[in-house]
Amino acid sequence: MGRIGVLTGGGDCPGLNAVIRGVVRKGVNAHGHEIVGFRYGWAGLLANEATPLTVESTSGILPRGGTILGTSRTNPYKEDGGSERVRETLEARGIDVLIPIGGEDTLGVARRLSDDGVPVVGVPKTIDNDLAGTDFTFGFQTAVQIATDAIDRLHTTAESHNRVIVVEVMGRHAGWIAAYAGMAGGADVILVPERPFDIEQVCDHVRRRHARGRTFSIVVVSEGAIPMDGDVWSQHAGTDAFGHQRLGGIAVQLEQEIERRTGFESRMTILGHVQRGGSPLAYDRVLGTRFGVAAVDAATAGDFGKMVALRGTEIEVVPLSAALDEPKLLDPAFFETAEVFFG
Repeated sequence: MGRIGVLTGGGDCPGLNAVIRGVVRKGVNAHGHEIVGFRYGWAGLLANEATPLTVESTSGILPRGGTILGTSRTNPYKEDGGSERVRETLEARGIDVLIPIGGEDTLGVARRLSDDGVPVVGVPKTIDNDLAGTDFTFGFQTAVQIATDAIDRLHTTAESHNRVIVVEVMGRHAGWIAAYAGMAGGADVILVPERPFDIEQVCDHVRRRHARGRTFSIVVVSEGAIPMDGDVWSQHAGTDAFGHQRLGGIAVQLEQEIERRTGFESRMTILGHVQRGGSPLAYDRVLGTRFGVAAVDAATAGDFGKMVALRGTEIEVVPLSAALDEPKLLDPAFFETAEVFFG
């Protein structure tokens, strides 16, 4: 029997509660562990703010979105004595192993702690699906479905008003959500960070559709898409604790440019945080559950400095470095399939 700490860091996404529930159910019932949840990510470790997680307290959370523990983008290595304070909290709470659930930033902190001798087993989490080492991350499929539903609805108003509608979805470094939702929703153009775009070429796609009698178009764009002749377009300034620029708003400029260049009436929709919200799809509930169970098993086995990952249809344990050395970018072959339907 041991004491295992759990935290959720970075942006929330559907399926986090499934992971927490999986850790608790297997950890308590099969291994006899005590599970402690730290509040608001690394901030909870810095402030020594935690709550017991029991089978009873985690009952009923499987279909809930978000995270019952709360989350933040806190970077303990940017705080005075942050690393020492984290270690002091773990020692004071009697934590034998820490299971952080998060993306490249959260797992990056986890790797540094692991290098300093803290027993860690990570769970990969990113709505963008851009973490290497795992085929898919939970939350991605739900985000894709939300974006696809929105595109389906926007088709009807675009057609009714003979408009070009630009739909902005999440995707800082990788265009997985845009490509999947764009293909599923029948988008006419998809713009992703991996392929800098030429705005005039985008307009040509739209013009060709109109020339064939199709009087509306749907353009799906990742928030991190980049024009060939410039830098990322964002309506926001500043960076977070990990140095990431706050993105959002490329659809505003695309709408203006398309209408100015083509003369076709254009509108934009930014889906934003709605992609993170609400109940997870069955796929993400199942994947999150499998990740949680596998993580507590690895922690019990002493398989530290690792993270759980989906490889094919199996859950495996891989080094944390597998997720952090470089981002998992969109498969070029997949994008080429999507391109078949452009314009």
